[in-house]
Amino acid sequence: MEVARLLINIAKHRAPMGTVGGLHAQIREVDKLGVDDKGDMYALFAQYYDSTSEEAFLADLSDKDHVFLLSDRSGQLQGFSTLAVLTHEHQGVARRAIFSGDTVIHHEHWGEQALAFAWIRFAGRIKAQQPQTPLDWFLIVKGHRTYRYLPVFSRRYYPAWSHPTPPETKAWMDLLACMRFGEHYDPASGVLRFPNSRGQLRDHWAVVPEEDRRRPEVSFFLERNPGYTHGHELVCLTELHEDNLKPLARRLFLQGMNT
Repeated sequence: MEVARLLINIAKHRAPMGTVGGLHAQIREVDKLGVDDKGDMYALFAQYYDSTSEEAFLADLSDKDHVFLLSDRSGQLQGFSTLAVLTHEHQGVARRAIFSGDTVIHHEHWGEQALAFAWIRFAGRIKAQQPQTPLDWFLIVKGHRTYRYLPVFSRRYYPAWSHPTPPETKAWMDLLACMRFGEHYDPASGVLRFPNSRGQLRDHWAVVPEEDRRRPEVSFFLERNPGYTHGHELVCLTELHEDNLKPLARRLFLQGMNT
């Protein structure tokens, strides 16, 4: 997904959570999903990811709280993104984090913003529940397209090519990653490596176009996570606070807080 196009499309639209472009977004609790919902999600996931199974996919899904479902005008599933809301204490301070899990959008709908709009508004709703508690976006990244959401949304995100990660932020990232993934996380590199891949982009989708490789954020991601084609995942974090969000994301976030 082109980040420039993402910004342009967000600027054009002011739609609420629901239909944006050709897709409709709805958020569901994972334990309210039906068998058909889960089957459709896995079928879409398997189109883009290799080294997976329905059993592994469903096990990962059961560990999440909510899922955004993206459907077209006919009701056909065209994308989804799972998440869990985590609460922990770090250095004597309570913090919350939205942990993003599997995210897939059918390639014919790359560039449509239903998910971006719905996700950032929902993050605002989570922040409004405990406005004095810091809220972060904790995600593990298998591909450069997902990594490029960070500079679209945030002023400061980690790790980044343009600025170092503060030691206290790195400690928080390490704590979250170790609690979720244990020995599979390498604090020195900030990368998750599993003995057997838990899902990796199929070869066709793993190729990074040369024009994208020249982008500093993409070059940085490939340098930090060269094993992404084997299912390695880069641990990333950004604070979800109005002062740390780009103007368009900030507007949507505040809409969510005020819903």
